[in-house]
Amino acid sequence: MENKFYITTPIYYVNDRPHIGHAYTTVAADVLARYHRLINDEVFFLTGTDEHGKKVFDSAIKAGKSPQEFTDEVAADFQDVWKTLNISNDFFIRTTADEHKKRVQEIFTKLKEAKTPLGNDVLYEGEYKGLYCTGCERFLTEKELVDGKCPDHKVAPEQIAEKNYFFRLTDFLPKIQKRIENDDLKILPAKRKAEVLGLFKQGLDDFSVSRESVSWGVDLPFDTTQKAYVWVDALSNYITALGYPPYAKATGGKPDDSEKFKTFWPADLQLMAQDILKFHAIYWPAILLALGVELPKAEFIHGFFTINGQKMSKSVGKVIDPRDLVKKYTVDVTRYLLLSQFSFGSEADVQEERFDEKYNADLANGLGNLVARVSNLLEKDNIEVNIKIGSDEELKKHFDNVLKEFKIDEGLKLLWDKLRKADEIISAKKPWEIKDLNEKKAVLEPIAQDILNVAELLQVYIPETAAKIIKQFSEKNIKKGELLFPRI
Repeated sequence: MENKFYITTPIYYVNDRPHIGHAYTTVAADVLARYHRLINDEVFFLTGTDEHGKKVFDSAIKAGKSPQEFTDEVAADFQDVWKTLNISNDFFIRTTADEHKKRVQEIFTKLKEAKTPLGNDVLYEGEYKGLYCTGCERFLTEKELVDGKCPDHKVAPEQIAEKNYFFRLTDFLPKIQKRIENDDLKILPAKRKAEVLGLFKQGLDDFSVSRESVSWGVDLPFDTTQKAYVWVDALSNYITALGYPPYAKATGGKPDDSEKFKTFWPADLQLMAQDILKFHAIYWPAILLALGVELPKAEFIHGFFTINGQKMSKSVGKVIDPRDLVKKYTVDVTRYLLLSQFSFGSEADVQEERFDEKYNADLANGLGNLVARVSNLLEKDNIEVNIKIGSDEELKKHFDNVLKEFKIDEGLKLLWDKLRKADEIISAKKPWEIKDLNEKKAVLEPIAQDILNVAELLQVYIPETAAKIIKQFSEKNIKKGELLFPRI
């Protein structure tokens, strides 16, 4: 289907409460979803929670709850944060939902019956012996350990030996590598593509798709002693949410919502942080190739956040709840502060003390002050303006170019440059000193037009504020409204 846009965030692990790292990815996805709706694309925006695995089970027991009670509570917390941040997702998927679990089982059945490009079985039984980090939900090699411990979780991994089913990744690697090299599957930004291609040179092994020792997960349909490994379960959400597999046996073989899959797959953009790059750029394409399903068009990987120079961590109190920012600044300001501080895709250090400074500079003294000055001058002399939303084709063209390349921060910069130029014109021409009303109107009308044009595009970033400005500047007699951003 033409003019469609399917965007996904990773599904967030319920072992962690929502923080600004999760919010950053989700607000970025929301901006792109809103942009594509603005240009009249049919949009499907997916987010959700990843709720299976040993780590979740252990956390639930520690909290004195059943795994389902625990996951229900944390999933509701994520949904509350997204509602608070005015996220416009079309669906919120949970991997503990029955429909998802049934479709995952059907995916495993398909994988069990499938052959690799070399004619081998995609899945095979084997014994895995290795060092397993519960925090990472993956096996580690001796080379990856630092002083015998997982470098991320600072805990010694467990030695595990158990029967697993394995996915024959090695048979798919040449195809996947070629797709990435040719940009059939775009890995963005460019340094992440180089990072993924570097993994092929290091050597990649087949990977386990089931666990024998895990009790909290989806049963394999062909071996109930095994649970689906969390990564296969989790990655499948991007297609199960669209009704894949269609005509699922688990739903009685009835035609279901698989029309959504036909409409929206392949994904146009999958957003994520760098820690899950390997799983999305290599394992996920292999699973899709084995199923005979198209690969996503693009994956965009952003860097990690630190807070005041330190890694985000609950144990040292270095986590910012987005709701705390909303209480202090409002929803739109929180969205703006998250997206405007750094280049989208790069690693970033969130400096809390800079939030007030950025708020005052860009919003209170910038956009808010310009709107107040122009509307006040127009109302004071009862000047009628003849302006129309969307009249700046050049601005829209530049904005389209950067947003279609997912350059979210550059889109903001483009709009603020336009506002800055308008401010410079006002300062240079001093319309408050002009006595002749026609002359004054000649200065103010094009600036009012610029504000209206910028507000139209700002709807994707700060929708509530943009709606207020559009309403205010769509009147012939513009009046000074409430102060948009009081100074801190």
